[in-house]
Amino acid sequence: MAAPRKPRTLPPEDRRQAILAAAADVFIAEGYAAARLDEVARRAGIAKGTIYLHFRDKQDLFQQLLLSLVGPMLDQVEALAAREDVPTPALLHGIITLARTELLGTRRKDILRLLIAEGPRFPEIARFHHDHVVSRGIAMMQRVLTRAAARGEIASDAYARFPQLLMAPVIAAVVWDSLFGAFDPLDVEAMLNAHLGLVLGAPREPTP
Repeated sequence: MAAPRKPRTLPPEDRRQAILAAAADVFIAEGYAAARLDEVARRAGIAKGTIYLHFRDKQDLFQQLLLSLVGPMLDQVEALAAREDVPTPALLHGIITLARTELLGTRRKDILRLLIAEGPRFPEIARFHHDHVVSRGIAMMQRVLTRAAARGEIASDAYARFPQLLMAPVIAAVVWDSLFGAFDPLDVEAMLNAHLGLVLGAPREPTP
């Protein structure tokens, strides 16, 4: 059996992925401010200069890491949201389940926690996250919830006007886990299901 190739001998795209994987480890362990590209290079098994063949600087590396982690999840959510034939309760349950399993159940949660903690100190990464992730998700959820309100499938159009309300418990779960999870773990699945029940409420008459 051939020995695995070292990152420096990998094809460019594989090397880029190795750098991103190492960067995720470093950013999650050290935070954005304290993370050093020297450590990323060490973990990836490459020279520090190799990083600059793929990324402009630490900020660009973090932003591209963010897109690589969150982009595929957003693609899944958008594909689900595009299914106009799916009843809203099933659609929202699918979206909430994806958030629980693909965000809260993976290291994406740690990146989101990092953004919450350090975003105010580094507005450029907060803005990037908003422009490339949050705004995309908000627009998608607004379409879903506006359609649901028009059909009378949710109790209030407030969720269509403020789609942030749908995902607020996901953020709450990240904050709770960060601060209190070690001694008071939260039943996230039960909380999200309870929240979904409040969103759906009693159906209304569809808008004429």
